[in-house]
Amino acid sequence: MKSEPGSNKRSIVVFMVAGFVAVSTLSWFGVPSVTEASQSPTSAGPPDPSLIEDLVAANRILYQEGIVDGFGHVSVRHNADPNRFLLSVSRAPELVVASDILEYDLEATAVNLGSRGQYLERFIHSEIYKARPDVMAVVHNHSPGVVPFGVSSVPLRPVYHMAAFIGGGIPVFDIRVTFGATQMLVSDAMRGHALAESLGQAPAVLMRGHGVAVVGRDLKFAVGRSIYLEVNARLQAQAIDLGGDVTYLSAEEARTYAETVEAVIGYDRPWELWRQHAGQ
Repeated sequence: MKSEPGSNKRSIVVFMVAGFVAVSTLSWFGVPSVTEASQSPTSAGPPDPSLIEDLVAANRILYQEGIVDGFGHVSVRHNADPNRFLLSVSRAPELVVASDILEYDLEATAVNLGSRGQYLERFIHSEIYKARPDVMAVVHNHSPGVVPFGVSSVPLRPVYHMAAFIGGGIPVFDIRVTFGATQMLVSDAMRGHALAESLGQAPAVLMRGHGVAVVGRDLKFAVGRSIYLEVNARLQAQAIDLGGDVTYLSAEEARTYAETVEAVIGYDRPWELWRQHAGQ
């Protein structure tokens, strides 16, 4: 039986469209394409095993302390190459193990990704590392106390000493300003670059209607700041609810604490406690 005229062409077009939709869908869910897999960069070499251990612990700690749930992620710059960073495959933070950790270049391309999925918002990490050579670790989370300050005209300000690091103010990144109505995700390099520009030299940047990205000189700083940022947000909201004037840390108080306590003592003591609570 002969095919109707044009039927073969229509079949080819349908097949091509279906293939495009399938590839796009896989890409959306973080499954690498054949092209992506073939363009895998060469590894910078094995990272320090203790760095992997700390990164796994950071994932568990952030979950244990209520900063992330099934979503959110944390990365650390590779100890052997500042142009590489380490980030888990697409997985709930509490479940991350050492074998889940991938090496990425600053284009957010993974080394030896294989068939494993990856976080859509890995560009948050890559573009911040590009823009901020001083940053050694990045946390992205949706901690509930912090989110309201990204959608309100009330600025997030330090009400107690453990949040002194935000004494200089926290910028807000509104994705709609540059990119219009989106799915609210920093899912490509252009959006990541815009986020990094909003961050500037600050320790964190709020993401309107989404969450926050927090940076630090190491994993302990990025994790500790994420935890105390959430605590401060809840305390600030409670203080505002009491009515009357709220007395915030002055710029000088915040600067002095950050320079003489946070910078010198750091987060070693709570880190040990958090690791124990998280079974690490």
